[in-house]
Amino acid sequence: MNTVRFENLPVTPSKIVCVGRNYVAHIEELGNEMPESMVLFCKPNSAVTDRLRYFTPHTRFEGEICLLMGEGGAVAGVGFGFDLTHAPIQERLKRKGLPWERAKAFDGSAVFAPFVKAPADWESLGFRLWRNGTLAQEAQTERMIHKPRAMLEEIRSFMSLRPGDIVMTGTPEGVASYKKGDTFRVELFDADGILLQKEWMVT
Repeated sequence: MNTVRFENLPVTPSKIVCVGRNYVAHIEELGNEMPESMVLFCKPNSAVTDRLRYFTPHTRFEGEICLLMGEGGAVAGVGFGFDLTHAPIQERLKRKGLPWERAKAFDGSAVFAPFVKAPADWESLGFRLWRNGTLAQEAQTERMIHKPRAMLEEIRSFMSLRPGDIVMTGTPEGVASYKKGDTFRVELFDADGILLQKEWMVT
C-alpha cells in the first residue's frame, strides 16, 4: 500500500476523497456548469505518490489544499496535493455523462507533499504554487464554495472517513498542462504564517 508522510511517519490512506468544482473562477475557466450540489469523486490508494511525473502533453496539474483524517474523525494534518487529470479523457467522459476514474484515478495521479499537524483553525488555509518561478495558482479556503467542515459533513453522510484518509478540497483557477523538467514550489499557509514548503521537478 502507498503511504504519505505525516510528521516524519508513514501513513496509509485507504482512499482519497476529492471535491470538484469548488472555486467559481476555476469553474468559469473550464467552461463548466455551476453544480447544484457538492461534486465528489475518489482516487484509490494506488494513485498516491510523492513524485510528480510527466504522463502526456495534455495531463493537467490541479493544486489543492488537503486534509488528513485522524482518530475519532478529527482533522489531524493539513497539506498540499496535485490532482493530476488526463484532460481530453475527462472531457469525453463528461460529454457522455460517465464517471471520471479513467481521467482522475490513474496510478500516480495524487501527488502529496508531507503533511503537517493541523493548526487550531484548520478551516482558514491557503496556498501559493509557482511553476518555473511564476505564480501559477493561489487559493484560500474563504474562496471555496463549500468550506472544509461542510465537505466533511457531506462525505460522512454516505461514506466513512478512516484515519489516514485524505480529502482534497478542490482546485482554484490556473490549471494547465506541464512537461518534463518543469519545477513547482508550493507554500501552504494560515493566518500565522507558512505551514509547509515543498519543491518538485517533473520527471
